[in-house]
Amino acid sequence: MNDILAFSLIALLLVVSPGPNGVLILKTASSQGKSASILNIFGLTTATFFHGALSIFGFSALLMQSAELFFIIKILGAGYLFYIGVKAIINSYKTTDTKVNEVAKSEKQGLGYFNEGFITQILNPKVSMFYLAAFPQFISPDNFSYFNAFSLVAIHASIIFMWFLGVTLAIEKIKLSAKNTKVGNWVQRISGTAMIYFSSLVLTQK
Repeated sequence: MNDILAFSLIALLLVVSPGPNGVLILKTASSQGKSASILNIFGLTTATFFHGALSIFGFSALLMQSAELFFIIKILGAGYLFYIGVKAIINSYKTTDTKVNEVAKSEKQGLGYFNEGFITQILNPKVSMFYLAAFPQFISPDNFSYFNAFSLVAIHASIIFMWFLGVTLAIEKIKLSAKNTKVGNWVQRISGTAMIYFSSLVLTQK
């Protein structure tokens, strides 16, 4: 029980700390709305189980032993964060009519929001390092159980879902109170800049 509480606390601190996931939810919830943001969250939680599976089956350790493969993944992660950041900034300067048309089109392709969350999480170096360094400390080699291991991953995924759902609902409430397009545009620009900043951090990570 103590191990579960300790793991939950560490996972909570990881989730609430500033990072690409929070910026993504802030951007999506403020510009695309609650439904799109929830799809982002489902993408984040699904990718979390992938991270957990990679760690549990030992693939994460193998990945870190290959400098070339790790470099490729780092480039992909940085490139994707940069792309999301630039896209958010560009969209903030588009007219309202253009945004409405894009939202209507993207609603028909809701899987795109899921993929956005999934890719952001799967390429998130902070989460990768968590499952490489911290997660194995809570798994006993002498008393190993796949059920227990994936239960810890489920706890992490649940924390992600509940935290970012709360963030999404809070942003939705603020939007309904403010109804200020200029504020939304500046949120997108700040979020986009933050994404570009995080992409530079990924590139400089050793």
